[in-house]
Amino acid sequence: MKFDTPAGTNPIDRLTIVGKATDRIDGPAKTTGTAPYAYDWHDPKLKPAYGFVVAADIAKGRIASMDLGRAEAAPGVIAIVTAQNAGKLGKGKLNTAKLLGGPDIAHYHQAVALVVAETFEQARAAAALVFVGYAAAKGDFDLAASTEAAKSPGDVQGSPADTAVGDFAGAFAAAPVKLDERYATPDHAHAMMEPHASIASWDGDTVTVWTSNQMIDWGVRDLAMTLDIPKEKVRLVSPFVGGGFGGKLFLRCEALLAALGARAARRPVKVALTRPQMFNNTTHRPATLQRIRIGAAPDGKITAIGHESWSGDLPDGGPEAAVMQTRLLYAAPNRMTAMRLSVLDLPEGNAMRAPGEAPGLMALEVAMDEMAERLGLDPVRFRELNDTQVDPEKPERAFSQRSLVACLRQGAERFGWAGRVARPGQVRDGRWLVGMGVAAAFRNNMVVKSAARVRLDAEGTVTVETDMTDIGTGSYTIIGQTAAEMMGVTLDKVVVRLGDSAFPVSAGSGGQFGANSSTSGVYAACVKLREAVAGKLGFNSADAVFADGQVRVGNRAVPLSQAARGGDLVAEDAIEFGDLDKTHQQSTFGAHFVEVGVDAATAEIRVRRMLAVCAAGRILNPKSARSQVIGGMTMGVGAALMEELAVDTRRGYFVNHDLAGYEVPVHADIPHQEVVFLDEVDPMSSPMKAKGVGELGICGVAAAVANAVHNATGVRVREYPITLDKLIHRMPDVA
Repeated sequence: MKFDTPAGTNPIDRLTIVGKATDRIDGPAKTTGTAPYAYDWHDPKLKPAYGFVVAADIAKGRIASMDLGRAEAAPGVIAIVTAQNAGKLGKGKLNTAKLLGGPDIAHYHQAVALVVAETFEQARAAAALVFVGYAAAKGDFDLAASTEAAKSPGDVQGSPADTAVGDFAGAFAAAPVKLDERYATPDHAHAMMEPHASIASWDGDTVTVWTSNQMIDWGVRDLAMTLDIPKEKVRLVSPFVGGGFGGKLFLRCEALLAALGARAARRPVKVALTRPQMFNNTTHRPATLQRIRIGAAPDGKITAIGHESWSGDLPDGGPEAAVMQTRLLYAAPNRMTAMRLSVLDLPEGNAMRAPGEAPGLMALEVAMDEMAERLGLDPVRFRELNDTQVDPEKPERAFSQRSLVACLRQGAERFGWAGRVARPGQVRDGRWLVGMGVAAAFRNNMVVKSAARVRLDAEGTVTVETDMTDIGTGSYTIIGQTAAEMMGVTLDKVVVRLGDSAFPVSAGSGGQFGANSSTSGVYAACVKLREAVAGKLGFNSADAVFADGQVRVGNRAVPLSQAARGGDLVAEDAIEFGDLDKTHQQSTFGAHFVEVGVDAATAEIRVRRMLAVCAAGRILNPKSARSQVIGGMTMGVGAALMEELAVDTRRGYFVNHDLAGYEVPVHADIPHQEVVFLDEVDPMSSPMKAKGVGELGICGVAAAVANAVHNATGVRVREYPITLDKLIHRMPDVA
């Protein structure tokens, strides 16, 4: 199905099932421990062996020698895989560094060997006996020290690294009110609950890998490329993913090593990364250094805005696209953005929840707050004044929907923003200094081709098959709701099967495109199935109404199941998106409001209240959508107050590589969170008239917290996270 004109009225608009707050259909399996995650899979006929990864102890250099003798002689050892004996290995399209290092080492904890043994404990013990001698080389690990050597990365996400409209330099110089500040965000870890884990088994020359992966087709392609075998000889199965946040978008070393280990051992092999290995072996959100300049007239209208960002990655890697939202969020006749990329020998930087916008808004929305203060304007009013209904860089392209001002106004009213005291440090609640902060939320709406197969059987059950994944986002449920709505059955008459490369290729879970694109693919397949059903029953499909388990035309009604009495009816189709996203800018918007308390004596920060107001098209399941947004809000608090991968700039690795040293928010850190969705649809987006929402929830949160801390204390922190040491010596005097 080609989607190249705005959606008209269609069966989804009935909203008998879609749009309703619905419990997750996979919830019982997850809460009872019966949902099979990657490391849980087992074949009772084939006893699996266990692999343990040996990781590099240097960040850059070469393997000078490797002694496997003691490890090979250890109890239970079956095989040891290294780059020397693994055979010819390529590199996946989306892997920056080789997943199995040797002789060259690209980064700290790059895998250099896999020890396979009868038990996990034997594999771990033997791995400790592997001796690797290294010839270390000098590496670059410090972003701040590398900025002068940074270069333009060229094309970034299909856009140029630099953009310019009007005369930014002249307009900024002439602006009566101006701001020129620098901001810093640190490296972040995905820190998902489920580790990277895989089990591989060969059947002749075909390998099946039960894994934890967000993008099944990408994984199949890149594993085939790495193993140098046809794509048809690789099957990936990932029905449940215990969190990913972008960290499982790409093929990682444990999947490759499980396949190599299984081939060497001639039996299934299980491999899971340890928590410390996850932090340095896999990907992370890169640190950024950002400079923002804003010039405005005394009435608050922005006349010039400039945003520059520096980040680093391994050779052939890419930048953190932290300036992207600045190109679209606020009006200004004179503007510029620029990205620069340093070559760093740290572990690979790559996508993490809302890549680009999340760290970019951590800087931009603080700068907007600072500018409002200099202008003597309320921060909400300042943002309203500079709203735009067209792409500021391409004014001929209007937004398909843009409700930022509505989000700000409704949020301000609900949060009691009118009671905020503009002058910082004026509100006390016992020992606590209390402040409020606001920030805009922005995330682009991307759409990706997605396919599905639907089957109707004689019992009236509809089965959906697609390689879409559920990473905790609720994919099972919204796909089931879509099929139920389209076929006119209740949700309990729908079976959803996900995460298997034997199924049609979906959009996958990433970039906030998964929910809208995958349900649109199911919609397309259901349209075909409706046509097949109508044909079997002698109806014109255009006139047929599918409802209450029946197909009706006029006064005639026939049970849906009757169409499949002669055998299952099967339909398969894909949604292919045309150029609507080129003629109209498609984005999601929101407003975050936060209240904090800061201990006047110790500078301890406590978040007291949070509110998010979101505009993201039709909300397919308000219950799971709210869950996604509050998850993003929680991650935003972590980014604001605690999350930071500490870099050892001498040895080139992240020091705090576990959940004891890398702090993330816990229940005690998070207060009541309120989420409001504006009632809107976007026919330009898809037949579902929906958009993604899973990443919008994190965008802007950290800046809202930072702005609230400033309002409470008068202290402006521009280097995240906002820890006690950055506040305590600048706090107001305790009365």
